[in-house]
Amino acid sequence: MSTLQLFSLYAMLFLYCFAGISHFWKPKIFLSITPKWVPFPGIVNILVGIIEIALGILLLVETTRSYAAIGIIALLIAVFPANVYHFQKARRKGKLVVPTLIRLPIQLLLIYWAYTFV
Repeated sequence: MSTLQLFSLYAMLFLYCFAGISHFWKPKIFLSITPKWVPFPGIVNILVGIIEIALGILLLVETTRSYAAIGIIALLIAVFPANVYHFQKARRKGKLVVPTLIRLPIQLLLIYWAYTFV
């Protein structure tokens, strides 16, 4: 693995572990962008946090890396509706419209990034 790939791997690991920990550290942020149709949002928030941490850690192990990358792709697809909901909510309030709009195509870049480890 090249130095750039190794850096990319550790950056991804940090990103998902940090995001997962944030679900416990600042749950109100995530709960505020959870669509109303999601059942048991508190439990879903905890599960997503655990999944993000687990997938981040599984990236470290060569034999589980591609499975973790596929899991990250699936997770990014699963949480995309929350990002759309967050953008719609921001647009209604007239706050953070541009950042939440930019976040939507960034999901595609994150999916591609994870795909590079499949």
